[in-house]
Amino acid sequence: MRLEAKKYLYDIKQAADKIATFTAGRTFAEYVASDLLRAAVERQFEIVGEALSQLAREDVQLASQISGYPRIIAFRNILIHGYADIDDRIVWDIIETKLPSLSREVTILLGA
Repeated sequence: MRLEAKKYLYDIKQAADKIATFTAGRTFAEYVASDLLRAAVERQFEIVGEALSQLAREDVQLASQISGYPRIIAFRNILIHGYADIDDRIVWDIIETKLPSLSREVTILLGA
């Protein structure tokens, strides 16, 4: 694996870990009530999506080993360009249902 590809995977993992840390022990109601928490989480999701987009340009075969990678990139684009239409319930659902898998997959790829 090229060094640049490994850097993108590392960035994804770090951002995913930050999201998990920021939201640990929090409820959806707390998430919605905190502008600071929502901004922090959204920024880390932007980093995940951008790093994955760059990884796909660098090594599409490697990027394709991450489940739903095009949807992750599309989610980043929504956060950046459609910021006024962000549905907090969708963000929270992704945190609870998709983020753990993403983190595991990236950890495995970094170990390869």
